[in-house]
Amino acid sequence: MSKDKRGMTYRDAGVDIDAADQAVRQIKDMVNKTFDDRVLCDIGTFGAMYSLDMKGIEEPVLVSSVDGVGTKIKLAFMTGKHDTIGVDLVSHCVNDILVQGAKPLFFLDYLAFGRLEPQVVVEVIRGLTNGCRYANCALIGGETAEMPGLYNAGEYDISGTIVGVVDRKKIVDGSTVEAGDVIIGLPSSGLHTNGYSLARKIVFDVAKLTCDDILPGNDRTVAEVLMEPHRSYATLVRILMKIVNVKGMAHITGGGITDNLPRALPKDMGAEIDLTTWIAPQVFGFLQRTGNVDELEMLRTFNCGVGYLVIVPEVDADRALKALDQAGMASVVVGRVVKGPRKVSYTGSLAYA
Repeated sequence: MSKDKRGMTYRDAGVDIDAADQAVRQIKDMVNKTFDDRVLCDIGTFGAMYSLDMKGIEEPVLVSSVDGVGTKIKLAFMTGKHDTIGVDLVSHCVNDILVQGAKPLFFLDYLAFGRLEPQVVVEVIRGLTNGCRYANCALIGGETAEMPGLYNAGEYDISGTIVGVVDRKKIVDGSTVEAGDVIIGLPSSGLHTNGYSLARKIVFDVAKLTCDDILPGNDRTVAEVLMEPHRSYATLVRILMKIVNVKGMAHITGGGITDNLPRALPKDMGAEIDLTTWIAPQVFGFLQRTGNVDELEMLRTFNCGVGYLVIVPEVDADRALKALDQAGMASVVVGRVVKGPRKVSYTGSLAYA
């Protein structure tokens, strides 16, 4: 073989190790700001280490969850805005373990590119670290992969894993829920991370809008409305669990209230939800009208303005509502638990802003 002929490199195959190293150097300070004294390693180790200081917890139970952001990520590609998709991911995962009363401890992410772009990595990680700091959990590790041929240029996928802890005697599993208990609805910030396949079809294929267009009936662009970050309920749930008897909780994600609320109920209990008790944000009305979506389909696809449900005894309802209001999250009683099959029934009809 001629000495002048250059041999093939990993970069020739589409994998740029130098770009990955550059991204790691740029995100290091952001990630370190999420650390606490229990994180025993820097980023870049083979395994992330976290010391389990369980003071005040008699019988610690670890609670974990893994998730992604669905096709909301397509909006990031379309807009070039990547600094909130990480917030979406962390908030979604945090809310999932809050349902069982867990306190978030640490988070790990997986980010995969067709062609790694260091600045996009930085923006995504900025969102992850912002979400982790808000939820008071550490971003202790992750994987950033470059896999040419699997993803289109300019596209990537992301998922995350969260681990939290709860004292066994304080696990919230819905087992004590009984007829007459009150269901409180906490408002969502928008679509959160669910229903985007239908939302995108309605907005872009049916309404023929672009990301820069003003959403009809709104004063914000399509991108601003659809990219609104997923709300984290970590602070609010911690407040409630200190002052009232929280019997059950549900994070309203894919499947809407219809499929998620029954997960917080015993098998012999159902729920009646009064749809007249809240006003759904304007975006949901636009989607319903433009796509001619049946109301029950709306309630099984989107959160329709209610992102999280908390079940408490009737005697605790006023105290819970007052605490939420004082925390800046005005909430309402949206229904009650009833004896019967483990399913949701609705009264009234949705109203939209």
